[in-house]
Amino acid sequence: MTPIRLTKPTIAVLEVLLSTTDDAPAWGLSICRDADLGPGTVYPILDRLTERGWATSREETSAHPGRPARWFYELTASGRQQATAALEARASRRSRLGLAGGAA
Repeated sequence: MTPIRLTKPTIAVLEVLLSTTDDAPAWGLSICRDADLGPGTVYPILDRLTERGWATSREETSAHPGRPARWFYELTASGRQQATAALEARASRRSRLGLAGGAA
């Protein structure tokens, strides 16, 4: 599994994906909304996460009259472990340096 560069936008997308459940999956525009990022930022991040094996995507299979099918994104088991470890390591480094928490 290839490492991911943890930019602020990537961290925001990972945090959204880590907070999803099977009952409430994330789709592209919901990730944009929840991460407070535009689609021109989010979709390339999702592509990188998918290419590197951190995430998978699947097309919506239920009826969706009047709109295109959504694409749902979720972290793989390994991606979830990698994302959690990377975010925890980053938080630990920031704490040691006396920096505030969060993605800033």
